[in-house]
Amino acid sequence: MHVSLDTMVDTLKAAAESSRLRILVLLSRGDLTVSDLTEILGQSQPRVSRHLKLLLDAGLIGRYQEGSWAFFRLSDADSSRDFVQRLVSGVREADPQVVRDLERLASVKRKRQDRAAEYFSENAASWDHIRSLHAPDRAVEAALLKLVGKRPFQTMLDLGTGTGRLLEIFAPLYRRGIGIDMSREMLTVARANLDKAGVANAQVRQGDIFSPPVERNAFDLVTIHQVLHYLDDPARAIGEAARLLRPSGRLVIVDFAPHSLEFLRDQHAHMRLGFSDRQIADWFAEAGLDLEDSQEFEPRSQAEARLTVKLWLGRDRRLLIADPSNSTTPAREIA
Repeated sequence: MHVSLDTMVDTLKAAAESSRLRILVLLSRGDLTVSDLTEILGQSQPRVSRHLKLLLDAGLIGRYQEGSWAFFRLSDADSSRDFVQRLVSGVREADPQVVRDLERLASVKRKRQDRAAEYFSENAASWDHIRSLHAPDRAVEAALLKLVGKRPFQTMLDLGTGTGRLLEIFAPLYRRGIGIDMSREMLTVARANLDKAGVANAQVRQGDIFSPPVERNAFDLVTIHQVLHYLDDPARAIGEAARLLRPSGRLVIVDFAPHSLEFLRDQHAHMRLGFSDRQIADWFAEAGLDLEDSQEFEPRSQAEARLTVKLWLGRDRRLLIADPSNSTTPAREIA
């Protein structure tokens, strides 16, 4: 973290207080609200809010709004996150105060999981019906992991994250992951799932896929999993996703091939009945992406009403244009 001496002193002052250091330890385990922190720390809301403001002013944490709730997280800036991670790694987990805080944190996370389980139980029937019409999720996930490869990368964004499953399966590869979803209920599910899986390098936020609350030109991998068919303007969503990619970044889309199951419109709010390779390729081209791969997964059922899952991989082509040395080397080998 290369900063001026005065800035470093201010940063250290912000962190050098027991309650604020406890907050940093807790936020290193995931995003929390003021109410969560008040419950865990056993302090009044005004006092907790004061600590949070000092940490915000020092640039050590960030804040985002989700309806009437405000969530706090470690800063998005890599230098600040690295500084905090090094700081909290020096705190002994066996310290009695830290042990109590982590026990209360576990209680907060169990409440999230209970809310998630309740939401799942209310909606499981309709989801299971649709799943029965297409290839098993595990087969698609295995293909996604193979397609993306084993090489680590910096940042991932999952648009329409739903249950947070993609953030979970790619967690060993990325340094920082973000999931965006409009539904607060689904965000509750995602947070509970990520907590349960022990994923601490990802966070989820409420936001619109057409205007996600993240920086542009910042992500190595963007995913849109089973979301496009709910949108009235899929091309716009792809264009927005492309603008979030770094040069040579990748966009992965999973959705359905063209089909004629009208009941999905009537009963499940599907706006589009699947997409062809040509449609996706054209939308990729308009967004400045090259279609690198397309895969197809046959449905598990042989019944007439069934769905074929498709996977498309697009890559930002800017590096190929920007670097003259790439003239004899395919862009996909450079990234």
